[in-house]
Amino acid sequence: MSTGASSNRLDRPEMTRRTIEPAQQTAAKVAGFTYLFTWATVVFAFYGINARLVVAGNMAETARNIMAHERLFRTVIACDLIYGAGLVVLLTAFYVILEPVNRGLALLAAFCRLVFAVVWVVSTLNLFGVLRLLSGADYLRVFEAERLQAMMRLHFGAGFDAYYIGLLFWGLASTVCSYLWFKSNYLPRALAGFGVVSSAWAAACAFVFFLFPSFGKTVNLYSFDVPIGLFEMALSFWLLFRGIRPSGIAEPAKVSG
Repeated sequence: MSTGASSNRLDRPEMTRRTIEPAQQTAAKVAGFTYLFTWATVVFAFYGINARLVVAGNMAETARNIMAHERLFRTVIACDLIYGAGLVVLLTAFYVILEPVNRGLALLAAFCRLVFAVVWVVSTLNLFGVLRLLSGADYLRVFEAERLQAMMRLHFGAGFDAYYIGLLFWGLASTVCSYLWFKSNYLPRALAGFGVVSSAWAAACAFVFFLFPSFGKTVNLYSFDVPIGLFEMALSFWLLFRGIRPSGIAEPAKVSG
């Protein structure tokens, strides 16, 4: 009887904790630094520069500000491009970390974040369009100043719409990643759980906003992405200074005869 039980134990693989590869720890540090650096860059561009140049509801004043401070406006574009490049670095780092947990879902999250990066870059191209409209080129002389300002408004509006399209895919990517963080136990589960909720909220808000534009008046637009931003900031500090811990996911380990 005991011999049979012993045989069954030998035939059945034991369960061990998944170890952390050096590449995963390196990717965690890269992800943490990249997010914090690019986030600081884009916040500086938006609140430090763009808010001074763009006057809401007054394209004439906005045009004068941009023409008087073109180098500053180009700095905003450069910061946006740095953020877009950072998104590609992030999706790569997250894939390296989370691929051992579930390769299919890690690929899905990487693809969604890539879409967000592409949409972000396309949105940035609209700013080049604004500069072209204000360039004073000969072919633009057929347009009156009011018409040029109207086209500027269209470019800024297109960038606004593109951001919320990107927010949908950012939210989806972060939701999937947060689920994998929760499942892997690489992070505290409370932090991963907050990531799932805040990321799903961002994706849902963006989707509802497309269907019902008045939703932005019922629910403040800042509340769409502030929770997910807080989560990814906390995540980045954790990855940069604490790294990831051995996973609680059990995996089979063969027992020798």
